[in-house]
Amino acid sequence: MNIKRVAARAKVSTATISRTINNSAAVSPDTAKKVWKAIRELGYYPNTQARALVSGRSKIFGLIISDIANPFFPELVKSFDDTAIRHGYDVIVANTDYDSDRMNICARRMIERQVDAVAIMTSEIDEALIDELSRRKLPIVFLDHGHPGPLISNIVVDYGKGIREAVQHLAGLGHRNIGFVSGPLALKSARTRRAAFLRCLKECGIGEHHQIVVEGNHKVDGGERAMQQLLAMQPAPTAVLTSNDLTAIGVLRAIHYAGLRVPDDISVIGFDDIELSQYTQPALTTVRLSREELGRCAFEALYRTLQNGNREGQQIKISTTLVIRDSTSVSEQVSLRKAALTHA
Repeated sequence: MNIKRVAARAKVSTATISRTINNSAAVSPDTAKKVWKAIRELGYYPNTQARALVSGRSKIFGLIISDIANPFFPELVKSFDDTAIRHGYDVIVANTDYDSDRMNICARRMIERQVDAVAIMTSEIDEALIDELSRRKLPIVFLDHGHPGPLISNIVVDYGKGIREAVQHLAGLGHRNIGFVSGPLALKSARTRRAAFLRCLKECGIGEHHQIVVEGNHKVDGGERAMQQLLAMQPAPTAVLTSNDLTAIGVLRAIHYAGLRVPDDISVIGFDDIELSQYTQPALTTVRLSREELGRCAFEALYRTLQNGNREGQQIKISTTLVIRDSTSVSEQVSLRKAALTHA
């Protein structure tokens, strides 16, 4: 099956078939309807490689993420892909596993496939790699990295807002020994969340001797090991805030195996609000970062840059907010003080 047979069935030129497939405004709705009817009847599939040679566009966007096993990222991929489909684009997804060497391999893969643009939703950034992508005139959108410029957009997440709400929530429940399990501190996003946590403790009047931070790895096993370290401290924290929900699930596991209860003995707060977090036992209080908004904004930033005549990038801000469920409660010390006052 070829375009000539489609043109003959629709009784239009092959040029009209091409313009219809490429969604050209020059084709009237009635003609387009007739062309698509002929395409369906004949079972014709356009040759995307040939179209790319003619148009200079592959109609493919690259999406680089950190960890496909973390439910946060598949949810982001779904949003990005859903938006791409609505705009007639395909998506190539690559996974770095938090490894800068793999990041370079992923970027080379995108260049070799001649993608039209790349969304880098990870912190494993190599400046030389950025220079290479820029040299090839590829529109790029980063997550929390650098500043907007020609062909470069940046999505900035307001980690501080959600973390501030989480710390204020715990402080309001009477917790003073609040631990934090960070992500790998080699990652900028992990350092940003850690700094926001320490800053918010000070805002709540919690002194440096109560600043308890342990490094994790953004995964369940890292959360479990980090919580074991926190439980060995004297005094152990009565509440723990984590860098992401997978870490929080590991924290819940360590607390369970220590014979303690959440939230009666220790309150726990995650970060991301992955779908699984509402089904843990108890349901996890967490800071919501919308993957739907993140994926959609990343695609639209690239798409607008491609459509924009001056090809200038932009900065997009995404907020976070606390979602309160069942894994936080009044600290035991506050409960004891209330009981003492009641009996007095």
